[in-house]
Amino acid sequence: MLSILIPTYNYNVLPMVEQLHRQADSLGIIYEIIIFDDASPDAVAKAENEKINSLAYCKYEVLPKNIGRSAIRNLLAKTAKFDWLLFLDADTIPATDCLIKNYLPHLNGTDKIVYGGIKYQEDKPKADKLLRWEYGNEREAIPAEDRNKTPYLSLLTLNFAVKKSIFDKVKFNETIPNLRHEDTLFSYDLKQENVVVEHIDNNVYHLGLDTSTIFIEKSKEAVVGLKYLLDNKLLEKDYIRIAKVYYTLKKWRLNGVAAYLYTVSKNTLKKNFTSTHPSMFLFDIYRLCYLCTL
Repeated sequence: MLSILIPTYNYNVLPMVEQLHRQADSLGIIYEIIIFDDASPDAVAKAENEKINSLAYCKYEVLPKNIGRSAIRNLLAKTAKFDWLLFLDADTIPATDCLIKNYLPHLNGTDKIVYGGIKYQEDKPKADKLLRWEYGNEREAIPAEDRNKTPYLSLLTLNFAVKKSIFDKVKFNETIPNLRHEDTLFSYDLKQENVVVEHIDNNVYHLGLDTSTIFIEKSKEAVVGLKYLLDNKLLEKDYIRIAKVYYTLKKWRLNGVAAYLYTVSKNTLKKNFTSTHPSMFLFDIYRLCYLCTL
């Protein structure tokens, strides 16, 4: 009935799998849990994850080479035996003991995607991880009522159920660089195919918070990935806000000014992002101006 699919890389997913295993067993449903490891070099994490194979209906396998975030999700979907797929990111954990139970009423005959949402721990993390925590709380931890107003843009691919037949229409694009924004392109492709995206409040906690320094670099990688999607016309210019503003600046020939602002202010802005009060507004300006340098 349900295939639970988890891609992982250098992360111990055993605690999450044990919890999901207990939940599924308690419901008496037919299920499987498949974890593909994208050729992690972390021997400690792999040793812990190998214990997953001792659990009934669970499979952990290390891929012979790294294939990237898009390809590993497609491979998981292809390997799954059942009609409904539940994708979860490795660095999440169910917010309740009813994650699977709460999904089940929505897994009917309709070809659709059901996104459960994400939460962040209420207690603030240490200062070096505040930027990621603030960004997540402001931009990602959104109630289903609000997410349903922009169903495609609000879809994150870390906690969603999908009818397997959807992947006959829309897969994760494996041709793009492994620079993030694969979920943005996936949501855009779903919109182009008029696939229904339903949002519910069935959250997972995001545990794997990057330090502010790492998150800044990952965000710059994501901007490079976005530029690739735009340059190759894989994404409409006005699909997401940063792209829309970028093309407005280009229209008015202000992108050079924004690029100059990035050059002269990037170090000062980074001090804000690594402080105890990082500004999301300034973080948006930083990423926009960086896009103008590319």
